Amino acid sequence: MINAYLHSGNWFQAIGFYKESIASYNDLFHYYEIHHKELSADEIEGFVGVISYARGILAENYAKINNVDSASIHHIRNISFNDSFSSIFYPSAINNYGLFFYRTKKDRDSALIYFEKAYEITKQKFPEHSLIASIRDNIADVYMDQNRYAQAKTLYATNFEFYKTGIIETTKTKDIQRLISAGAQLVHSNIKLKNLVQAQNVLFQVDSIVKDAKTRKELLADSQIEFLSAKENLYVAQNNMTLAYKILSDRFSFSDSLATIAALQDSQWRDELNNISVDRVALKFEIDRIEKENKIKSQRAKLWISTLISSGFIVLLLVLFLGRRQHLINAKNKELLAEQHLENERLKVEQLNSKIQSKQRDLSDFALNLTQNQEWALMLSEKIKLLKTADQKDRRELLEKLELDIKNKVQFDRDSKVFYERLDKLNDAFYTTLMRLFPNLTKNEIRLCSLIRLKMESHSIATFQNITNASLNTSRYRMRKKMHLEDDVNLDDFIIQL
Repeated sequence: MINAYLHSGNWFQAIGFYKESIASYNDLFHYYEIHHKELSADEIEGFVGVISYARGILAENYAKINNVDSASIHHIRNISFNDSFSSIFYPSAINNYGLFFYRTKKDRDSALIYFEKAYEITKQKFPEHSLIASIRDNIADVYMDQNRYAQAKTLYATNFEFYKTGIIETTKTKDIQRLISAGAQLVHSNIKLKNLVQAQNVLFQVDSIVKDAKTRKELLADSQIEFLSAKENLYVAQNNMTLAYKILSDRFSFSDSLATIAALQDSQWRDELNNISVDRVALKFEIDRIEKENKIKSQRAKLWISTLISSGFIVLLLVLFLGRRQHLINAKNKELLAEQHLENERLKVEQLNSKIQSKQRDLSDFALNLTQNQEWALMLSEKIKLLKTADQKDRRELLEKLELDIKNKVQFDRDSKVFYERLDKLNDAFYTTLMRLFPNLTKNEIRLCSLIRLKMESHSIATFQNITNASLNTSRYRMRKKMHLEDDVNLDDFIIQL
């Protein structure tokens, strides 16, 4: 159930249904609170990553619907939850709380406090983990906002070197996208410090990395855009407007956000290009006025044509963006359908395995009953042999005893069947718990657990099951092995407490 709630929350979050995602994650935590006491220490530790991830995304969802108080509460709960575990998720939760202050509350000072705390913990306990580079990047971003460019540059440079050899823990591969991002950020910080030569040298390295990633088809659009942005800003700083404009055009072709395109076009280039155009037109007008005043109308016509071409270019970019956006939506829908199909197949496999285990248990019970019936048949054979050799006087008494034994056997089997049917109905929940904790128990062993749970004496259980005390002790020994009980743990007390 935990995985089902997790997948549901992830899907709703991915498609922007934040309230529905919140509901799924809250159901996950409610289910975990009810059932976590039934889990072993190892099982609880195995769920740490899932709970920490879900709590972090839940906090982000609250932030996206502007419920900042709930977002803050869940970030704090996540930190408190992970504090008791010596894992990477503890500094990660602290770092996420810093991002909440940085992105949502725009409180850079508070964000920096949590980033630095997470950084110290990670540096001491997990110095080789990729999280340390992510936290360094967050600290450097705050430094850039505070105009502390030299300090930011040092951290970006450290990250650039780190990602050249660093490995992603989950995939065991290099994080090419973050390597490109670290290089682009290092270029930006050098530009801010007027270190254009250093910025150019770093850009050469990043350019080589980007080309290699393209060749191996590992380059994502976001990384390409970030690299082009750094390249564009360097050309602007070098006053090379021709190359800068070309890079801007290339960047538009990779952008998948209309807002990003409009912001970049309006904030970075419209004023500069208009100023350049006005200066050139004014200069041309002055020259033409001196040389040939009759060409003024022709120059104005050319300006209008340029404006129309620019407008057409913008419309083309918009069409390309909308097409790209629809393509991404279709790809995401296909991915969700594929995940659902895989989940359905997994459930089918689990059901089949459950049926196989049930058949195996039924086969084991049948074998045990067959053995008991064989033992009873041997006993019956011995009595018949005795009957053949008995005197005429004793034969009638032996026949009566034999008839009574047969009736008792038939009645015992009938009564046992009725009793076990009632016992199974009354202990359905108990059986479910046993099968979840110890799936390799046979049906007779499960029923033996029910009789022990009724606090019946061992000799009574042996009599009721029509077996010897030795056979009962053997069954109890096998059950202890399957339950992995220590020698000092009493089997009866353990079963009664379940």
